[in-house]
Amino acid sequence: MEQKTSFPLVFALWGAGLGAAAQYGKMSVIFDILPGAYPDAGANIGWIVSLVGGVGILFGVIAGVLVARIRYRRALLWALWLGAIVSFIQAFLPPLSWMLFSRIAEGASHLVIVVAAPTLIAQLSAPRHRGFTLTLWGTFFGVAFAILAFAGRPLAESYGLPALFAAHGVYMAIFALYLSARLRALPPEDAQPVLSLPAVLRSHVTIYTSARLAAPAAGWLFYTFSFVSILTVLPPFLDPGLRHIIMGAMPIVSIIVSMTFGVFLLRYISAVQVIEFGFALSFLCALWLWFMPGFPIACLALAGAMGLIQGASFAAVPQLNATASGQSQANGAMAQMGNIGNTLGTPVMAAALVGMGYAALPVLAGVAFAAGLVVHVWLGTLRRD
Repeated sequence: MEQKTSFPLVFALWGAGLGAAAQYGKMSVIFDILPGAYPDAGANIGWIVSLVGGVGILFGVIAGVLVARIRYRRALLWALWLGAIVSFIQAFLPPLSWMLFSRIAEGASHLVIVVAAPTLIAQLSAPRHRGFTLTLWGTFFGVAFAILAFAGRPLAESYGLPALFAAHGVYMAIFALYLSARLRALPPEDAQPVLSLPAVLRSHVTIYTSARLAAPAAGWLFYTFSFVSILTVLPPFLDPGLRHIIMGAMPIVSIIVSMTFGVFLLRYISAVQVIEFGFALSFLCALWLWFMPGFPIACLALAGAMGLIQGASFAAVPQLNATASGQSQANGAMAQMGNIGNTLGTPVMAAALVGMGYAALPVLAGVAFAAGLVVHVWLGTLRRD
């Protein structure tokens, strides 16, 4: 086990994670521009965004097994190079069918990175630093989306979509080159998992019946269901004069709380306890928004409370699972549950808003937060027993 933390490599792996998040987010921030490049796509344009998440839903656990099978360094580097090549192909704005196929390939690259990178970060971090390093990893999505909003979209607007895709390809290639030169392979710790259909099915059963392997993913499902859907449906219910400020501040507040108060708590209590605390605070903030609809301070408090869940969920993976293969399986399950939460959250929340109006937001979010808390407490009871 590492007694010293290799911070340059940890930050490089986090940087690779930003590239993986950009695989998801680069199409989101230019979604309204895409019809100009594919005027005949119609409703199929939505698949350009959603296919990456679909790969994660179907193959999250498989990715955990695959990464452990071919080893973490090799899997990460292959995924980074694949991501770079795909982005360079996208820069030529290929026909829609080829663009959709490229998004499937990009989904595979994304999935392997988000399984391999946090596993490597955990192994490269001294136990006393894992709270910080894995909380840092947990910010990769929010930071990447902020960068894309402030720099990626203006790049596409000024120089066209190919410029954004090519820049992303260069970014991925740079991290592939750096990590290939600096990152060493983890020593083998046990027998490599078998990669076959029966073995993959058994892995699903093993993971989701384990109170240790499944716990981070179980809470992550309810977190992702709530976070994305809240940010999507909340704006119309905010004061128009404060709307853009609040929506821009919420992800930033979440990251700041995660990296400060969250890291502080992880020094004294377990990651699962921090997650439970975050779910409880989030539930109280949902009640606050029930009684005071769209109240700005309540929105920011909710974002901060959810930040505790965000960082501690990744820190819980090595705390609950000592081996790299176990961490890989847990990270694969998190990728799978996270994509399910991201996919279901907004449609379910939007449908509920039609029938219930604003009340659907605090009610559904509150139920999700309560469910996340109950699941973690229940799984903790199973672990103790």
